[in-house]
Amino acid sequence: MSAPTDITSNPIDPSLAIQKEHLMPITPRPAICFVEGKGDYLYDQSGKAYLDLVQGWAVNTLGHSPTVIQQALLEQSAQLINPGPAFFNKPMINLAATLCSHSVFDQVFFANSGAEANEGAIKLARKWGQLHKSGAFKIITFQQGFHGRTLATMSATGKDTFAPLFEPKVDGFIKVPFNQLDATEQAIDKQTVAIMLELIQGEAGVIPADPDFVKGVEALCKKHNLLLIIDEVQTGIARTGSLFAYEQFQIQPDIMTLGKGLGGGVPISALLAKKHACCFEYGDQGGTFNGNPLMCASANAVLSTVLSPEFLPHINSVSEYFQQQLHTLSVTFGLGEVRGKGLLLALDTPHHSAPLIVQKALALGVLLNAPRENTLRFMPALNISHAEIDLGLACLTRILNDTQQAASC
Repeated sequence: MSAPTDITSNPIDPSLAIQKEHLMPITPRPAICFVEGKGDYLYDQSGKAYLDLVQGWAVNTLGHSPTVIQQALLEQSAQLINPGPAFFNKPMINLAATLCSHSVFDQVFFANSGAEANEGAIKLARKWGQLHKSGAFKIITFQQGFHGRTLATMSATGKDTFAPLFEPKVDGFIKVPFNQLDATEQAIDKQTVAIMLELIQGEAGVIPADPDFVKGVEALCKKHNLLLIIDEVQTGIARTGSLFAYEQFQIQPDIMTLGKGLGGGVPISALLAKKHACCFEYGDQGGTFNGNPLMCASANAVLSTVLSPEFLPHINSVSEYFQQQLHTLSVTFGLGEVRGKGLLLALDTPHHSAPLIVQKALALGVLLNAPRENTLRFMPALNISHAEIDLGLACLTRILNDTQQAASC
């Protein structure tokens, strides 16, 4: 299907029935079912097109159903789908080598989700503490940070809404205010083994870490013999304009986690570590589908594209344009700050409900995200064009104009 010339002309038909009684209701979903995706667009069961500026929450690095991933999956599925995790396979070996050769890390463990990669990082740090730091096990994390939905990663997460859930949580996570170095150092004691942070807190509303704070955290880790864990589940694989966000902060983490954009739409994640931190023994870590050749083939196709010479310059050029347009929109309608790096961006809407804007945009055929009550988040495909950005912001302009007119009546 080709991109529509007017995405606002076909509102959702509320009569379309979705058979949903057999699915656990874990999140509110609109009464539509997507049946096809191509590039920047999704199509529902009625054929209506939606410009997707969320892309599976920063998952579809190259957009929906890109040809390179289709070909990689087709070719690999004809050769080998699942030999089992106890054996080597070629896509797994190649992917590990590519990730290590383009980073500061030496070894990789593949998993299926970002939460699982972060769970592995927590286990690795605790095992390292047992072996090298007199059984130290505590990990300092940050308020409003997000690391996943397993029991341990929810315990590491700093979201207020997670605090009362599934008690008792996993012990040993000390949460301190983000971007406050003194508070971070004060939280360190003899049982501390690591500091774990996101360089941009995506779920908090795309809040970047201060460069001096990040350098300071690295220095604290060296001073106190701690492991530095960087969660790049959302920021990794060129999302922020460099292959990994840590490169922009000029640091060398001991451990890094990847997910979301690594597979370009298929479930794969990675735990990477420097050799001195790689202390798992046989039986400590595993997973039935980890290192699956089909998933690794997709990730190899993504990395091959992202590492092409023209790809990162494109992201940074488009990011600059997107941010300029968001700034113009903010000034025009008296909105708030524009934040972020690369194509992980946010716009504050201090006088408007961001979730309500998301609902209105959906009705007009544009997918947006509101991580906070007054914040919109943009996570489009990394190969998005200026034309699609203009189309999405035209929809947002229409919503804000309508809101202003309604308020003046």
